[in-house]
Amino acid sequence: MDFLTCCLLCPLLALLLLQAFSSLRHGSCKSSDQTKLPPGPRRLPIFGNLFDLGDKPHRSLAKLARIHGPIMSLKLGSLFTVVVSSEAVAKEVLQKQDLIFCNRTVVDAVRASRHHEVGLPWLPVSPLWRTLRKVSNTHLFTTTKLDANEHLRRDKIQQLVAHVGKSCLKGEAIDIRQAAFDTSINLLSNTIFSMDLVDPNSFIAQEFRQTICSVMEDAGKPNLADYFPLLRKIDPQGVRHRMSVHFDKLLNLLGKMFDERLQSRNSKGSTPSNDVLDTLLDIIESGVEKLDKTLVTHLLLVLFVAGTDTTSGTLEWAMAELLGNPHVLVKAKKELEQVIGKRKAIEESDINRLPYLQAIVKETFRMHPVLPLLLPRKANSDAGLCGFTVPKDSQVLINVWAIGRDPSTWENPNSFMPERFLGSEIDVKGRDFGLIPFGSGRRICPGLSLANRMLHLMLGSLINVFDWKLEGGISSNEMNMEEKFGLSVQSAEPLRAIPLLV
Repeated sequence: MDFLTCCLLCPLLALLLLQAFSSLRHGSCKSSDQTKLPPGPRRLPIFGNLFDLGDKPHRSLAKLARIHGPIMSLKLGSLFTVVVSSEAVAKEVLQKQDLIFCNRTVVDAVRASRHHEVGLPWLPVSPLWRTLRKVSNTHLFTTTKLDANEHLRRDKIQQLVAHVGKSCLKGEAIDIRQAAFDTSINLLSNTIFSMDLVDPNSFIAQEFRQTICSVMEDAGKPNLADYFPLLRKIDPQGVRHRMSVHFDKLLNLLGKMFDERLQSRNSKGSTPSNDVLDTLLDIIESGVEKLDKTLVTHLLLVLFVAGTDTTSGTLEWAMAELLGNPHVLVKAKKELEQVIGKRKAIEESDINRLPYLQAIVKETFRMHPVLPLLLPRKANSDAGLCGFTVPKDSQVLINVWAIGRDPSTWENPNSFMPERFLGSEIDVKGRDFGLIPFGSGRRICPGLSLANRMLHLMLGSLINVFDWKLEGGISSNEMNMEEKFGLSVQSAEPLRAIPLLV
């Protein structure tokens, strides 16, 4: 070890030791409570169970849960953490004791640009949180509002089909994730701004895509500042600094859109767009809710980050499973042909008439939740959970991936079987705790309805208009289904497939 490395590591080690000493003196749980804590693996001094997480924490935690049970405790640095890995315990946390576990553990990455102070996912339940939640639920994502701008999303789907069609004629492969990501951006931007935010082939589009991907990747990286709060001041891995750069890029772009629309509305002869941005500006001008430019731009940032990376990731997993299970793809195409007609456009109103397509999406959510660990909750007070004590301020992780693979809930849990959902009332709206990709309770994702529409439209259109084969003559059983972990879990290698005329 050279002298420079020693100089860098010594202050860090000193801080870690100070943090550990502080934890021993001011532990989050009293010694009399120790016997009531959930079971868990043995812990190392200072680091606790950090090294047990591995590079795929959702899988590592699921493996540990098979040993220690569906409610287990770990010490991640100085952060006491409870991991939930069963449907029954998830229901207890997210529904029966939602009031105690309704707030989030704020990761240091989202403190960048003070996003945690105004960003809806990270706010504690408070008047500001209720305002933003009310705006989302009653003004942005109602069925009436989504139906009113359906034509905007229809146009984007037609453009996606046309884009894929060009590659089809050339015999070129499509990067499924990239095509879905570009379409998701413009589906969202048309819903929010009534316009394409970017040309999918432009440099700006690539930069925008890369910025959002970087946000998801950096937010999901293990960060020493989260496990040892004393390190926040020095940001040892530079995560918060990088996030500030990413956030500022996105906020500047969204702020520019806000200013341009406001100026347009104030000019004579302007025509209302009746989109999300117009709705938000109407609310600001009416004074019905206390909104301002800062709150709006941070809300839009959340919508774009949450609605593009996760949707495109889910679509890629769905297409990968269909290509890996040709019999499922054949059944899906047959349903579409009978209900819609071969190569015909799918409308949002058609989704309810396509139960097998819906089952494919649910099965993809079950096997490949792109947020395998729901955004972390925090105990607002000491709580009793399944006979154990969860100390105040503990982090609570819901392992959605483990719940979706639980053999006590699902038959053949590692097999892709959409048929399991046919005739079933199970949905993804937070009422069935074996399938909660969007969360549940008061913190359920407010954009669930829009995400569901976008995903079914894109997937249905791609398989109704085209046949598909893997690039390079790869067979279905040779596909790489490995994962890459960030805040969301993506395929380790982009799925590339060649579209063929039906």
